[in-house]
Amino acid sequence: MTTDTGSQNRSADEPYRVGFLLIENFTLIALATAVEPLRMANQLAGTELYSWKLLTVEGEAARASDGITMLPDASIQEEHSFDLVIVVAGIDVTRSFSRKEVSWLKQMARRHVLLGAVCTGPYVLASAGLLDGHSCSAHWECLEAMQEGFPRVQTNNRLFTVERERMTCTGGTVPMHMMLSFLARRHGQELSNAVSHMFVCDRVREESEQQPMPLHPKLACAQPKLAEAAQLMEANIEEPIELKELATLAGISRRQLERLFLKHMGCTPSRYYLRVRLNRARRLLKQTSCSIVEIASMCGFVSATHFSRCYRKTMGRAPKYERIEIYSQSPAGTVLTDTMASLPSSSLQALRRARTEPTYGIFEGTGSG
Repeated sequence: MTTDTGSQNRSADEPYRVGFLLIENFTLIALATAVEPLRMANQLAGTELYSWKLLTVEGEAARASDGITMLPDASIQEEHSFDLVIVVAGIDVTRSFSRKEVSWLKQMARRHVLLGAVCTGPYVLASAGLLDGHSCSAHWECLEAMQEGFPRVQTNNRLFTVERERMTCTGGTVPMHMMLSFLARRHGQELSNAVSHMFVCDRVREESEQQPMPLHPKLACAQPKLAEAAQLMEANIEEPIELKELATLAGISRRQLERLFLKHMGCTPSRYYLRVRLNRARRLLKQTSCSIVEIASMCGFVSATHFSRCYRKTMGRAPKYERIEIYSQSPAGTVLTDTMASLPSSSLQALRRARTEPTYGIFEGTGSG
């Protein structure tokens, strides 16, 4: 990671200046886990090693994905001198940022400011052309959109990636681990370890670790061969492999494979494989502008007609209606149950916004415990 010109022009006793650019619908946990290591580093060092500001386009309040509204410290229209800028994004990232943010990030890049992004924030950097030729980590939910939309970006499945003047990571609590690594590089492992101890973090995760990909919850405690077969399905979507070959790769017979799926998943391997491919199609429909014909091919269907028929039968609606809902300006089709109507307004609004997310409603039959 190179040293930016802002760092070179800053005197030794000045704090390292970090700007957090909040994209509408950003994920609050990603912001908190990126900021808190800096706060704790200051506390433990007994001096202001770091200063930070929250930023939005016009200095307007930013709404997190959970409905909580945050007031920023400044707008990007003001003059700033940062050493590091981190983009914080969340749900519906492909439609949550504007040209103003893209233009400002390009300006920061021209100044050789270190640029970072957490959760789905790498999508914004990629849209600005600032990840071309770079390795990049991002939350698994937007990886496919990045791979299809930005072929010059070298996406990977690592927890976080630090390369030259870019640092990108996945979501949840992973930004904390990226920032702990950042602290270790700048101040040594002792301070980084002390910060992790203050957060009761019993293990600092390494950059090279892979983020867990989405598998059905039942697979977490299922027979290992079943989980292995499911992972092979996830890795072979565009060109599905025959069940006999799948069983061979997993080291079991086809009959054993069928028994495992029926016992643990309540369906045949073919039915589960179809659902895996359709779930990927759903993410592509909601996050990319690829045509239905293109998506059908990407998900291993011989024709758009066959794809649409399978999608309608399994998902309960035609593929085109996934996109109609996304671009609809009204909450049409939102049915409020008694339980939903009793929710606080902020959580209800967050639930409505989440309707466009590919993971919305994937766990059927979930009720209150």
